[in-house]
Order: sequence, then C-alpha cells, then structure tokens
Amino acid sequence: MRTDRIRIFSIACALFGLAVASAAGAGPAIETWETTKGARVFFVAAPDLPILDVRLVFDAGSARDGKRSGLASLTANMLTQGAGVWDADTVAERIESVGAQFSADADRDMATLSLRTLAQKPALDETLETVAKSLSEPRFDAADFERVRENRLVALRQDEQDPGIVGSRAIYRRIFGDHPYAANPVGTLETVSTIRREDLVEFHRRYYVAGNAVVAIVGALSQEQAKDLAKRLTVGLDTGEPPPALPPVPDLSDPILERLDFRSTQTHVFAGQLGMRRLDPDYFPLYVGNHILGGSGLVSLLMDEVRKKRGLSYSVYSYFLPLSERGPFLMTLQTKNDQATTARKVLMDTVRRFREKGPTENELAAAIKHITGSFPLRIASNSKVVSYLAVIGFYGLPLDYLDRFSERVSQVRAEQIRGAFNRRVHPDRFATVIVGPRKERVTGAGE
Repeated sequence: MRTDRIRIFSIACALFGLAVASAAGAGPAIETWETTKGARVFFVAAPDLPILDVRLVFDAGSARDGKRSGLASLTANMLTQGAGVWDADTVAERIESVGAQFSADADRDMATLSLRTLAQKPALDETLETVAKSLSEPRFDAADFERVRENRLVALRQDEQDPGIVGSRAIYRRIFGDHPYAANPVGTLETVSTIRREDLVEFHRRYYVAGNAVVAIVGALSQEQAKDLAKRLTVGLDTGEPPPALPPVPDLSDPILERLDFRSTQTHVFAGQLGMRRLDPDYFPLYVGNHILGGSGLVSLLMDEVRKKRGLSYSVYSYFLPLSERGPFLMTLQTKNDQATTARKVLMDTVRRFREKGPTENELAAAIKHITGSFPLRIASNSKVVSYLAVIGFYGLPLDYLDRFSERVSQVRAEQIRGAFNRRVHPDRFATVIVGPRKERVTGAGE
C-alpha cells in the first residue's frame, strides 16, 4: 500500500504543470478567510489532481532574533525533529510512509512550513495529524537540538571558506548596520554556540501562534474541506497576536568600501544600498528596470558592458529583494584579481548611466515581452501558486496581484523607470564589499 501511494504521488508530481493550466492566462481565483483563532487563510482550488500543497508562514524570521542570531532558523528546523510522543525518527517515518513531504525554514521576514501530500484519505489524515502536532507541540529534545546545532556550526565553518558567502554576509552588514536585517538568518559561530534549548521554546511560544499565521492552500479540496484543513493545522496553537512592526531602515548617508583579504583565484565584488518594500509604489518600475539593468541574464546591460564588451566577468547581475521593510538592491560580479578595480568601475558607471538615461524604448519593449511571456510558467504548478499565495497573505498584497501582474508590467513606461531609479538608487552612497587577495584590510569610502 505504501509503495502504491508513493507511486501515485510521483506520477501526480510529474503532471503538476497541468494542475493549474487554467491559471496560465490569468491568475487563479483566490478565496480567503480567518479561522476562529485568527489565522488568515488563502485558498486556491485545483481539482485536476489529487495533490495538496500547503504553506504556513509566521512573522518569525531572523529579524525577530534579537541578539541571538540564528534562533529563528534553528527553531524552524527543529519543528520537524519530533512532536508530542513522537521522536524525530517517528515523525520522519509517518511523513515518508504516506509519500508526503514536510520541511521548515526561516528567512529574514518569515518562518515557513511547507507540506505536500496526497489529498486523499487516509494519507491526508496522517499527514495533517503529524504536521499539526509538529507545529503546536514540538519536542525540542536536547539531544536532537545538539545534533542540529552542531550541524549548523559545521556548515558555518565551511561557509567561512567561500568568498561569495563571506562577501554576501558582509554587504548586508554594511547596508543595514544595526537593523535586524543586517544579521544572516543562519547566525554566526558565536551566536549559535550560545543558543540554548530554552531559547527555542520561548521563541516558539511567542511567535508560533494562530494570530501570527498565514495558511496558504492549493489543491483538490472544496472550500469547506480547506476550512477544515486550516482549522486542523492551527487548532493546537495559542491565539496570540502578531509582533510589532519592524523599525524602518535608515538610508546610507555616505559611501562605504570594505576590502576583505581572501586567498582566492577570483575577486568577488558586491555593491548595493537600500531598495524597496513589498508594497512599494515604485515596485513595478523598479522591477522592470532592474530586469533591463542586470536581472535578465545574458541580455542585461550589466552583462553587455562587463562581460560581452570587456570580458571582465563571466557572471554579473543585479536584483531588488523587497521585504516587510526596505530590502537591499544589490549588484555582484566575480572577476580576475587584477581586474577588480576596472570591473567595479564599469559596474558603477553602468548603473549611473542607466539611472540618468533610463532604458531605450526597444529595451523596455523587449523586457515587457519577456516578463509577461514567461509569467504563465511562474504559476504553472500548484507548488508555485502556493508560494505566491503565502507571499500575498504575509505581505498583504492585493488578491488580484497574480491576475493583474502582466497588465501592471505592460503599463510601465521608460520615464517611470528613470524616475524611480533617480528617487531610489544613489550610486554615490553605495556600500561596496570586495573579497579577494590583499594583505591589508581597508574600510572607507574610497580606494
């Protein structure tokens, strides 16, 4: 029986692209409500396949760590390591025996529990029972916690040998300063070493409450069945309430340059500043503009200037990461050690020129065509739709966000992009981190 369930689940996953084929031309119909305990639910019916995807998200990301960086991530990871009377092995066996998938993690804004299972009983009942218990009664066994924490410490030591990771974490510290977004979600060797089991228990008690939860559901259920599912998953949680809003992130007032000495065959360059929030009024002009500048791979302006014309880097790109508060706008490249200064200059000259002149009409038309043409693929499976649902619910995006995405992209004009980049992107106040061979470490505004 177990083999048959897994086989059915695997076949269904292979056909996932068909599950929401009707959503390709327009966004899926989203239904929403609150449970009696205050959890917000977002549901899309996808009846074509007997598959269910669920995301439970909480305002319990690393921005809530305080001085114990890594706490949110460790707490989320431990939710799959035993619950109630079941130890970690028993939880894993219960999930595996019905061919389901269950994971938990945390980024800067949110903690996320992801569930995929067959929508048919008895597999569905066993999966929901297991996940609900893991969510409301995690064991946080001391031995399991020590194992998970030791694995994290090993990974952190390995990260110190990767110049890309070292640079990525340093640029966040430079952009965000004392703000909670500055810290990496996985923590540091120092902070993770000091976290105790009791810290996880207290963090879970405060943040894993129904009033702080968003439940996103996509699958072969009726609305009544979805209501029952959301209730079953959250019934064991305290009612609680969301935490206070995060503080605003202050702008950088001066440029910053940090050089990190690292023995490597290439130098990594990171440059950035504050970007935008999820509900930013300039979201679409910045999104489309960045697609042209450095977000469209081989056809981007940065790729053309840095790689094609000058051969300075194999990979160069830029992106905005919108969060609850303003997230980063980042540009990054890797280059030969003796070309780092030249590559950095071309990087900054390109963003300055784009900020001043904006895109050409041909560049804008090509970007809009590519973004709108590829968008149906971004909602072409249940798992992709449920990811969007969780984001819509967590950040309070309008319910027609998916339905009108292509329309809003198509309405962006070149002058809007130029205006948005002038308001939001300030190359003379960028933070820059350069990771590569150099005997001394210099921190300052110039070379």
